[in-house]
Amino acid sequence: MPDGAPDLKPRTLRDPASLIKAGLVPPEAGPALRRVSERFAMAITPAVQALIDRDDPADPIARQYVPDAAELVTLPDERSDPTSDAPFTPVKGVVHRYPDRALLKPLLACPVYCRFCFRREVVGPDGGLLSEAELDHALDWFAATPQVREAILTGGDPLMLSPRRLAHILSRLSAIPHIDVIRLHSRVPVAAPDRISRDLLAALSTDKAVFLCVHANHEREFSAAAKAALRALCQAGITLLGQSVLLRGVNDSSQALENLFRSMLASQVKPYYLHQLDRAPGTARFEVPIAEGLAILRALRGRISGLAWPTYVLDLPQGAGKAPLGPDFARSATDEWVIEGPLDGSSHHYPHVINDFG
Repeated sequence: MPDGAPDLKPRTLRDPASLIKAGLVPPEAGPALRRVSERFAMAITPAVQALIDRDDPADPIARQYVPDAAELVTLPDERSDPTSDAPFTPVKGVVHRYPDRALLKPLLACPVYCRFCFRREVVGPDGGLLSEAELDHALDWFAATPQVREAILTGGDPLMLSPRRLAHILSRLSAIPHIDVIRLHSRVPVAAPDRISRDLLAALSTDKAVFLCVHANHEREFSAAAKAALRALCQAGITLLGQSVLLRGVNDSSQALENLFRSMLASQVKPYYLHQLDRAPGTARFEVPIAEGLAILRALRGRISGLAWPTYVLDLPQGAGKAPLGPDFARSATDEWVIEGPLDGSSHHYPHVINDFG
């Protein structure tokens, strides 16, 4: 580039001034957003910027990533650690809530920072990278805990690690005999698809079963670049699952969810979980009541393939686990089950059966 020439390469937006310059927020929003940025990290990658419709004040992509002054308001039911990571951390970087699986958080940086993130109090571009000694200690914990059969890499986003460090972690986990499954959770394929390089794909290569949970909440996140990244992951033998959050103003209708789940399937991503919002500080504007979520999913049953059907869950506080929420098409009467037909709402009666055959 000649001296003095402007750098026109798109960059990740990381502060209110850059958001204003990019036309994503008006100048008068600057003071409030500076207060937001002092508490919560912000980042919007070039790939995500390209998806935002600046002419739509209710754009569902912008709503997920562009900060808002409402984040400064914390309601009484909102908690800094809504999924209770801290009480279930036996060593730094590990969370062990379920008997047969545990989280490994090798870093707390992400390509983008979702405005509804349940770890928003701890994630950020400069935080949470485990030192070599801390990482060794965490991996030693997995090796010494035989009841754990599945290692789940999260954070932060594990695909933000260098391919060398990621390969080292997967190699160490793969060498543990009782680890059968390695799962990774990531926004990278849709928010920074250029990171899905040959070196990263090689780092994911292992003899163990590897699943990648792709976090996406709207059909438009499946851009041409995202689809190419997902196709490369599939061709590398990685099984892809989809994880979404039910969000007000983003996907809170049966049509929006149908489009999202169809987009996932078209990219060989199996919808896995639809999460009820975790009540992290400053996220109330995104919450959809559970009753409304159940009604939205009920309207979808029969319209989409079972392949496109996720489990709707609420991650309970105090580490009590993910509770499936439904919807339920069966109810028990005195001497029978009454089952509602999802296609036409008809009622079907099944007597209770007592098995006398041992």
